[in-house]
Amino acid sequence: MPITSISLRSIEARKFADAVPNQQIRIDHNSNLTLVAREAEDRMRVEFGYTTSYGPLGMVKIEGSLQFTDANAGSAADGWATTRNLPPEMAQQVHSAIMGMAVPEAVGLAKELRLPPPIPMPQIQFQQPAKPATPAANDRYGNPEVG
Repeated sequence: MPITSISLRSIEARKFADAVPNQQIRIDHNSNLTLVAREAEDRMRVEFGYTTSYGPLGMVKIEGSLQFTDANAGSAADGWATTRNLPPEMAQQVHSAIMGMAVPEAVGLAKELRLPPPIPMPQIQFQQPAKPATPAANDRYGNPEVG
């Protein structure tokens, strides 16, 4: 895997107000790259920010950095300096690593602040037992009536 290390620099979580029962809450996620720096031809350092916004209820903000190793990492870092974009396959790997680290952290922080989890929780549904078919009308001898 091209991500060789990931570390956090800061975590901030705030609750601005209590949720009103049955209130619809819009939860937005955002991960962004704040710096991509060449460390070698095959390695770059990526600084990032991740934010979960609960609108007027609160927010979770996480900042950190990761090391990315790939044969083209150095040239991708040079390209980011001018375009502010990574090649799509690298961007996908970087943002997936950020989300994979930050979302579980945000779930724990949201629980501590009594905010809704930033991801939908699985819904458990039990199937109702199948109702037996209603028997056909029988005559007085227990034989099905033919109409």
